[in-house]
Amino acid sequence: MKQRFGRDILAMADNTHPFELKYHHAGISVPDLEASIEWYETMLGFEVERCEPFPPLQGKVAFMRRGDMAFEIFEVPGAAPLPEDRRVPNKDLLTHGNKHVAFAVKDVRATVEVLKERGADIVFVLDIGGGTVSFIRDNSGNLIELFQQP
Repeated sequence: MKQRFGRDILAMADNTHPFELKYHHAGISVPDLEASIEWYETMLGFEVERCEPFPPLQGKVAFMRRGDMAFEIFEVPGAAPLPEDRRVPNKDLLTHGNKHVAFAVKDVRATVEVLKERGADIVFVLDIGGGTVSFIRDNSGNLIELFQQP
């Protein structure tokens, strides 16, 4: 048994588990689906796989893809806007729930320069823990992390 935060946990050194998990997709809610589709295409190179009505909430959903990464974007009439604190990385951590989507890049600073040229909202670029990290906001204020592994 290993100790973590004062609790015993089972050690699975051989990475065995009764079921397999693989990342599939992330999803966000936005006020303007067409504007967000254009943003994710222009800024991050995603392409629309399909776009269709979302009847359970009288909204629309776009399925975006870039390589093996999938992304879902919802537009639902009457949805509450993103609170201001959710647009600031450190303040967002003070609210429970999902925080952001993160993408690994080869060179954070070079990527940020390209995104700046395209008009992206750059929150910050920071060197931490032997690597570089940046946060940007999409056109709706959703946080996106870019990180460079050492």
